[in-house]
Amino acid sequence: MQREREVQARPSPIGVFATVGGLYVAQSVIGGITWSGLPAVMRAEGLPLDRIGLLSLIILPWALKFLWAPAVERYRLPSTGPARTATIVLAGGLVSIIGLAVVGAIGPAAFIPLIACLTVVAFAAATVDIACDGYAVQSLSSEHHGWGNAAQVGGAYLGSAIGAGLFLVLVDVSGWRLAVWSMALLLFLLGLPFLLGASRREAHEVRGHVPSLRSALRRREIRRGLAAAAIYVIAQKAGLAMLGPFLIDAGLDLATVGLLNGVGSMFVGVAAALLGGALVRPWGIRSVLVTALILQAACFAFFAAYDFGDSAAATLLMVVAVASSSGILAVGFVALYAQFMRWSDPKQAGVDFTLFQCMDALVSMAGGVAAGYVAEHFGYGVFFAAAGMIAALAVPAIGLVADRH
Repeated sequence: MQREREVQARPSPIGVFATVGGLYVAQSVIGGITWSGLPAVMRAEGLPLDRIGLLSLIILPWALKFLWAPAVERYRLPSTGPARTATIVLAGGLVSIIGLAVVGAIGPAAFIPLIACLTVVAFAAATVDIACDGYAVQSLSSEHHGWGNAAQVGGAYLGSAIGAGLFLVLVDVSGWRLAVWSMALLLFLLGLPFLLGASRREAHEVRGHVPSLRSALRRREIRRGLAAAAIYVIAQKAGLAMLGPFLIDAGLDLATVGLLNGVGSMFVGVAAALLGGALVRPWGIRSVLVTALILQAACFAFFAAYDFGDSAAATLLMVVAVASSSGILAVGFVALYAQFMRWSDPKQAGVDFTLFQCMDALVSMAGGVAAGYVAEHFGYGVFFAAAGMIAALAVPAIGLVADRH
């Protein structure tokens, strides 16, 4: 009877995919602006690579959100009554919109105020993400987790297409202020479906479990997930941290890089996310992760060879860049995050899933700072060669911690 009540309480899977997908798109718009669009804008204005690498510090709220995730989850899931997901989404969304409006006003040249403001936006977006992930895991039955995660990753790539692609085109055509304010308006529109849709139908429940970090870290699945996240993220993402500046220094202009980011994320990334969701069941999670690592290592080797003087055409460089940053990355992360969703306890999914994401963010932040230093002082060729070796060495390591099926 309890199982029947849980099934009846769940909203429609399609409704969850649509409304939660909008929130993931919005969060990725912010990430695309911060970690892909802004580095290209700053490089076009002549800022050094090591300073651009400091933008990775804005990931800090995403890396540390596990510290306040239990409090957010306890507020979201009170001991009795409906969940308060919508309240958290509304408050965090308003802070993000106002923060982007301020970013548009101060301009990209004010480096320190810009980082401070974007850090506040990142804090708000990370808090919304805690509630959003918890809602998704709790609302979807296990048979829908794979496709739910494909919607999550696909939404993330669509948001990245907007934040890293359309945003750069708008900056090039209309200027910084109008581009950033357009993104703030878009965040408002993307949040409306959730606030007006599935979140309004959350059931009245009585809950006996109190979400906590201690409860999460006692579980073996959480510890395995943290190890998997650390290994996989450093192998896949660190090498991509300098891809935007590398393309600029290779002779591409901002509009071209923006189009590559936009087309790659909107079409290749979304299609690859769906492909990843389809491959997980017949291939198994471990096989998908290992395949993605091998392909990524090959892409990094190509970038190194190109910088060392390979005669490959610029068109081929653009194709490999899109395949690496959108296609291969999306396929691998669908498998990784589907695994995380299965390892998360629905009674405190916001805490468990947040721990995995924090490891992702922490490794990404450290890798981004190191990437800027290595690329600035040793060159792109050495940097991408090292990234390729790390990806290759991660293959046996990820095979040990990931589930085969």
